[in-house]
Amino acid sequence: MTRSLLLLPLALLLLHCNRAGNAGAVAEETAERQLLWADEFDGDSLSTADWNFELGDGCPNLCGWGNNERQSYTRSNHRLEDGHLIITARKEGTDYTSTRITTKDKQAFQYGRIETRAKLPVGEGLWPAFWMLGENIGEVGWPLCGEIDILEYVGREPGEIFTTLHTQANHGDNGSSKTTAFPDIEEGFHRYAAEWTAEQITFYVDDQLVFTFDPEQRTEAVWPFDQPFYIILNVAVGGNFGGPEVDDTVFPQEFVVDYVRVYAPL
Repeated sequence: MTRSLLLLPLALLLLHCNRAGNAGAVAEETAERQLLWADEFDGDSLSTADWNFELGDGCPNLCGWGNNERQSYTRSNHRLEDGHLIITARKEGTDYTSTRITTKDKQAFQYGRIETRAKLPVGEGLWPAFWMLGENIGEVGWPLCGEIDILEYVGREPGEIFTTLHTQANHGDNGSSKTTAFPDIEEGFHRYAAEWTAEQITFYVDDQLVFTFDPEQRTEAVWPFDQPFYIILNVAVGGNFGGPEVDDTVFPQEFVVDYVRVYAPL
């Protein structure tokens, strides 16, 4: 997103069942793979054992969340409904509001498949993301901690998905990134996943491989990915990547998340 374990052993993974009305988004059965952790968003409220809210506009330490974003994050711009987490971006007077949640200090993972199934908000200025940061960010800072952007979408570039890795060696506008065209990505639900091992990170949209990162060098500056990372979900408004223009006529817009799941490496 930045442009600039508790392991729960379970039985073998069951077939992901398609919810009514979301034809074509069913996940493949993954044989012999252990589900480490998941949130299916089936309750009435977010689990505080798993999720934190990051609030405000990032000030004073990271105003605009480091990207000149326009939104202020609140606890009230989300709801759980029909087995989905729904993050709503709104225009309220002259202000923009949204929600950002993280598993920092609660759930962190090293290697495996990190996956979500989601329906995107649309419109110029919208910037939904599903991403991860190194758990050591408080000690070493960004970008040395590393960042894994599994899903980024910006409304000014319809029909495209961005997958990016930020490291000390390559970050911000120079991050290791791939843009992939998906003409129907705004329609219905799609699956976004990263397969992360000690050797490489590969990214998928539905079943399509879109990007592989496997650098020859393995210094901390190039490969900070041999440590636990935590998960983040949010919708930003405007900013260096999402903007600069924002179409106020599109609000409110919803980022609808069916689940977040983490599987053990194969």
